[in-house]
Amino acid sequence: MMSISIIGAGAIGSAIARKLARHGIEATIANSRGPQSLQGLVKELGPHIKAVSLEEASQADLIFVAVNWDRLEGALKDLGPWNGRILVDANNAVSVPSYQAVDLGGRASSRAVAEWAPGARVVKAFNHLVAPVLDADPEAEGGRRVLFVSGEDADAKKTVSDLAERLGFAAVDLGGESEGRLVQFPGGPLAILNLVKFG
Repeated sequence: MMSISIIGAGAIGSAIARKLARHGIEATIANSRGPQSLQGLVKELGPHIKAVSLEEASQADLIFVAVNWDRLEGALKDLGPWNGRILVDANNAVSVPSYQAVDLGGRASSRAVAEWAPGARVVKAFNHLVAPVLDADPEAEGGRRVLFVSGEDADAKKTVSDLAERLGFAAVDLGGESEGRLVQFPGGPLAILNLVKFG
């Protein structure tokens, strides 16, 4: 049984936690303020989601990371070793609250995440939809809401795609790390697009 955790309990992290809870999928969630600060959220989410420390969350087989970009490097630097665990990069390279793009020197944002979490298998996903849409029922207008997935490790992408499908989304593999730029906000042509797949 694959263990799942979420690092970050803001709008995106909480939306992912709600999705997992609704489908009866057990997971843990952590933030920089500690498990006690998450008691209200886990009470709302029910018995499948438990609050833990960052260190404990980082030991799961599959780890969603949804942290404001300005704090992301700091959140990852003391965790690990990652030992091939799957790190789902659900972040966008923007400064908050200005929402200005961060200069990554031409790198895809997942390349920066991979450099901050050496040894992790990084998959870009769950970042291109705004939180209320991510939180909504993925069955829409007779189809399923599209969730884009990209990364260099085919097995890791399949694991994330399978989980997305289990949550009701239509997972679409964009390709490798560089294709992940297509869903980066701001600037990516697929960012914030709410697409539905039929059939």
